[in-house]
Amino acid sequence: MKKTFGIIGAGNIAKAVAGHLLKAGHKVIISSRKDPALLQETVSALGAGASAGTPAEAAQADIVVLAMPWSQLSTLTGLTDWTNRIVIDATNHFVTFAPDFQVADLGSRASSEVVADHIPGAHLVKGFNTLYFKVLAIDPREATGNRVIFISGDHANSKAEVKTTIETLGFSVVDLGTLASDSKLQQAKGPLASLNLIRKLN
Repeated sequence: MKKTFGIIGAGNIAKAVAGHLLKAGHKVIISSRKDPALLQETVSALGAGASAGTPAEAAQADIVVLAMPWSQLSTLTGLTDWTNRIVIDATNHFVTFAPDFQVADLGSRASSEVVADHIPGAHLVKGFNTLYFKVLAIDPREATGNRVIFISGDHANSKAEVKTTIETLGFSVVDLGTLASDSKLQQAKGPLASLNLIRKLN
């Protein structure tokens, strides 16, 4: 069954993920801090099935994708009752960008643990955060196989649903494990960040 995806964020990663979801026949609500009317150019470029909304409207979708700057996490808490809602965390904890790309000091915590603090009760799955947006946006099906997306999460059923959804987009999914430990492998500055892998088809 096709689902509605709400994307909080309207930058390059948000548009790349939205493009794949729309191709697969899902509805997408894209949002940012801007008035939705200012996102019409983005919506038009994405095509049929895309619409603009507020972050609060995007947060009501069947599955929510976070593709927003790290500095905006605090805006998430009051958007909705996050209890049991499936949320894909595509954020990276950058506090500066080119040329130095510095990350926030999180101590021993994983970035997705910090994200989870702002969406209490949500079933959070880390994903879509490791690939450069231009790589993420292209067809994931290569001649020899499918591009890999890493995921991590603590809720088995929600993680399985996200895995299935991503696989229907043409990607191959590698489940790393839990948020507290294993998602650190894929977060910014982790060993899997920016790694572009193709899983060969048998």
